[in-house]
Amino acid sequence: MSVHQGIFHPAWWANNAHVQTILPVILPFDMPSYTRERWDTPDDDFIDLDWVNLESAANAGQKIFILFHGLEGSSKSSYAKALMRMAQSKGWSGVVVHWRSCSGEINRQRVMYHSGFSAEIDWVLKRMAQRFPCAQLFVGGVSLGGNALLKWLGENGAEADRWVKAAVGICAPHDLKAGAIALQSGFNQRVYMRNFLGTLKQKALLKLEQFPELPMTVSQVRAARNFFDVDNDFTAPLHGFKDAEDYWQKSSSKQFMGGIAVPTLILNTANDPIVPAHSLANANEVGKGVTLCYTDNGGHVGFVTTRQNDMKHFAWMPDRVFSHFEAHA
Repeated sequence: MSVHQGIFHPAWWANNAHVQTILPVILPFDMPSYTRERWDTPDDDFIDLDWVNLESAANAGQKIFILFHGLEGSSKSSYAKALMRMAQSKGWSGVVVHWRSCSGEINRQRVMYHSGFSAEIDWVLKRMAQRFPCAQLFVGGVSLGGNALLKWLGENGAEADRWVKAAVGICAPHDLKAGAIALQSGFNQRVYMRNFLGTLKQKALLKLEQFPELPMTVSQVRAARNFFDVDNDFTAPLHGFKDAEDYWQKSSSKQFMGGIAVPTLILNTANDPIVPAHSLANANEVGKGVTLCYTDNGGHVGFVTTRQNDMKHFAWMPDRVFSHFEAHA
């Protein structure tokens, strides 16, 4: 296990947590040319996967980067585009695994996805390893996807290296309750929470249409204002938790980090408005395979720097991720 201060220099015009967080959403960045696949899940549902260089994935020794996106993200998210573009430029295959309901079509089952959905990661990675036995698999998770991935890595310990060579968690929450509290008021509630609520409420209403017997009402969904409301009235009952507190306690990744053995980079920022710095794991709480890299700046999955070639303003984070992977290839 190692800890080091990540050296990240923001663009001079983006030296602010909120600017760093919001700019990637509004700055233009070219979409990779994706190939979409649909996989049936073991419980008669489906997930969609968007690939780059799929045609090379079965080659002997081919490196495949598997990405689990954040809350209400997709292959269109700026970080996904940047990471997949970097994979392409290096000759790797890459794939964005959409959580259920996040690929543009509502899923079939009442279960969708949540921060602790490591069971979904488990079957995806094992199926990927079975399908591409001659490839080297590397895996990353962003925000919610990072929390679920770190949980999976800790649950599996040394066994995880049967399926993946190395991993990275990017701006993942380590303590879900701390993140929920951070989004309850002020600018965070008015901007970030409102943005999340827009699509989460739509999906909750669709789930009620599919499953009228669910223990929530239309009025509850429409009245939701924060993650306590969402997770207490929607996430928890949908996924088998008693309430929001039970969900947060059982799903937060920090408690699992001591079991991580696969070489894993945990990348967070000290000024993330969504993942408070005080909630991040320290050196005594992580396993031997972990490198903690905490930068002073970068916001939430921002890392906006001065323009660099075709990666524009988004090169720093993908460079850091692939440097970690290449060190363990």
